[in-house]
Amino acid sequence: QVQLVESGGGLVQAAGSLRLSCAASGSIFSIIAMGWYRQAPGKQREVVATATSGGSTNYADSVKGRFTNSRDNAKNTVYLQMNSLEPEDTGVYYCNAGVIRFYGQGPSPYWGQGTQVTVSS
Repeated sequence: QVQLVESGGGLVQAAGSLRLSCAASGSIFSIIAMGWYRQAPGKQREVVATATSGGSTNYADSVKGRFTNSRDNAKNTVYLQMNSLEPEDTGVYYCNAGVIRFYGQGPSPYWGQGTQVTVSS
């Protein structure tokens, strides 16, 4: 199996910063992409940022210039540095990874348990 364990959420005032971490462990051959989604109350889950193993990163328009997604491939870990936080960034943040468990298999998606980020105005 594969486990994704997140950490780093919390309560912060607007304009503040937080750093989320997500470490993948278990039976892993390689990780194709690793990133973050979030879900605000009453809204659908949306992508925040994703990074491929080659270093290519995509961001939602709402976080460009404020958030930075980075990967440590050796540690199977992804980080989300969130600066200039806004109340609209409030939600549960989920780590997501596309994992190939064994050579020759295709990737499967895995999710973390989620970590709450609350930004007060």
